[in-house]
Amino acid sequence: MGAYTPGSFPAASSVVSPAYSKMTLAGNYIDFTSSSTAGWAQQYLPELYEQEVDRYGNRTISGFLSMLSAEMPLQSDQVIWSEQGRLHLSYKGVLNTGTGVISATKNIDTNAAEDHAVRVGNTLVCQYIKSGSDGTGKVFKAIVVEETSANSLKIAPYGAATLNAALGLGSNETDGVLTFFVYGSEFDKGTNTMSGSIEPSFKTFTNRPIIIKDHFEINGSDTAQIGWIEVAGESGQGGYLWYLKSSGDTRQRFNDYMEMVMVEAEVKGSGDFTGGSNDTDALIGGVQGTEGLFSAIENRGIVATDMFDETAGASGAAQAMADFDTLLGELDKQGAIEENMLYLNRASNLQIDDFLGNVSSGANGGTAYGVFENSEDMALNLGFSGFRRGSYDFYKTDWKYLNDPQTRGAFTAADGETIDGVLIPAGTSSVYDQQVGSNVRRPFLHVRYRAGAADDRKLKSWVTGSVGGPTSSNIDKMEINYLSERCLVVQAANNFVLFKK
Repeated sequence: MGAYTPGSFPAASSVVSPAYSKMTLAGNYIDFTSSSTAGWAQQYLPELYEQEVDRYGNRTISGFLSMLSAEMPLQSDQVIWSEQGRLHLSYKGVLNTGTGVISATKNIDTNAAEDHAVRVGNTLVCQYIKSGSDGTGKVFKAIVVEETSANSLKIAPYGAATLNAALGLGSNETDGVLTFFVYGSEFDKGTNTMSGSIEPSFKTFTNRPIIIKDHFEINGSDTAQIGWIEVAGESGQGGYLWYLKSSGDTRQRFNDYMEMVMVEAEVKGSGDFTGGSNDTDALIGGVQGTEGLFSAIENRGIVATDMFDETAGASGAAQAMADFDTLLGELDKQGAIEENMLYLNRASNLQIDDFLGNVSSGANGGTAYGVFENSEDMALNLGFSGFRRGSYDFYKTDWKYLNDPQTRGAFTAADGETIDGVLIPAGTSSVYDQQVGSNVRRPFLHVRYRAGAADDRKLKSWVTGSVGGPTSSNIDKMEINYLSERCLVVQAANNFVLFKK
């Protein structure tokens, strides 16, 4: 009988009613779940699948840097390295065809004003582009007869008395742009040696590590609460404690963040974060940022737009190949590194397969797709893992980070510029390592993390609280803290390519 007050009978729903036959009835059981219509009447165990289904597969997007880069410690707030300048002398300038004076010399790579290092007696190969013309111009050779200033010099042409005659110009022609490079020198018998010397040029680059943090916490009661889903936690832990799942996901997410930061990070500008006053000013006041992969290529590398956006068919394949040939010309101007890796989003990867397939079938009159044997017993392979063009080998693969809908794969062309992929040269550079005490070869792309005798900050994690380990406070919960201090070094970024749409 259920509880009742004196002088009254309990309600029928609160009475355990007797049954006249041996059977299981809902009324034979006390239902403590008032919100449930079935409650304890479901006396049979359900068929439970204890394992989680990995419906999103391997959810991590890290692995890109581990495939392409090395990791090494540093003990400073800054990483500084130098890169060689050009070996040969080449400039642009404004040519006065009447006087033969080249003024306002500029760096041929950056188009920025620069003092020249050309000396009297140097011989030049030049091309003159007339102002307002279609961009074509005559190539001729000349000799330097005078250094008029730090950014100007005077030349005389071979093969004609004056520059106007050598170029076929009238006396009233306007000044144009002269592109020139030094190919040697020439002196008369018995003359003095060449005046002056050239110091090798180099560029210095710097980056700084940033601190990345994350945090996980759970109260003491929930760490002892059993669940019916079997989970796998970090470091091989497993069981029916859900907090192991939460902790493992937090660590896996932090591992992804460590790579994503190295790819996406930006250096703080002088005017950043100064648009207003709010409670986060104290936090971001000391934030300086670091140069990530995309930022480094934008600032110092090659940016190619709409490289893989051609129409299908033979004409589209021809245009795509022409675009690639233009890219080869840019690589020729840089380090001309033979082997290169292409990390692409899905659409760009398939477009390369399509244009390679169209080129192959067009050349052979049928489906050739490489050199494998397309027998009747195998599926037709319509993909390419790599190709060779000119003196360059390209190996391509999908980059999950660009495809995942929770990272770069969430953006479309309608949202603005999207990233189709990157080209990473498979090369190394020789640098002096203070720890080793000698020159070592390092990949162009490598990660530096803060570490010393007292602390290794490559990936730190520590537990605080009174649960799950040594008691470090009187609060009834467990907190797991994650920290890493690192930066990415992109050396010879002029050989890297960022593909954008």
